[in-house]
Amino acid sequence: MSSLFDVRKQLAFYGAYHSHPVNVLIHIFGVPAILWSAFVLSTQLPPPAFLPPIKYVFNESFVFETNAPALMAVFYIIYYFILDPVAAFLYTPHMVLTLLTATAYAHRPDGIRIAIIVHVTSWVAQFIGHGFMEGRAPALFDNILGAIVLAPFFVHLELLFAVGYRPELRKQLKNDVGIEIARIRREKAEKHRSEKKTS
Repeated sequence: MSSLFDVRKQLAFYGAYHSHPVNVLIHIFGVPAILWSAFVLSTQLPPPAFLPPIKYVFNESFVFETNAPALMAVFYIIYYFILDPVAAFLYTPHMVLTLLTATAYAHRPDGIRIAIIVHVTSWVAQFIGHGFMEGRAPALFDNILGAIVLAPFFVHLELLFAVGYRPELRKQLKNDVGIEIARIRREKAEKHRSEKKTS
């Protein structure tokens, strides 16, 4: 259970599925699009009963409501603060913008339809990246909750690492990811040998 709150272990798990630079690039654009469109779509869920009904319209592009996306955003941010407080603090404005713009967009006449298109297209791009670049299924097939929750933070940290954030952590994670990939390949080879023996 403690590994859920260990940034190195969580990112090593996710990073092992995203080691190819082209696949990482696809995720840098695709993951924020998936999160944003998921927020748009989840505005259609009934608001949690324990939340007071609050709606604040900043303008036509930014709207806050106490709804399912708001609850999801709070959960994500709390988890990210547990993993890496500084990186989470830097990510918070992005999460707020994602939430406010998604909530506003959901009120457009064509908002839900376009969000569905964005969501499906982004997921297809992820699967293409994994299939052609990584040569394996996405992380969500092994840990769906971890993959979906970690994806935005992983992308955020990749961008932070690119501008020099926590170089020691980046070095450790590269090593951890290499070990994890070697373990996965070893298990895959052992499984293949076992299947050949039984056939």
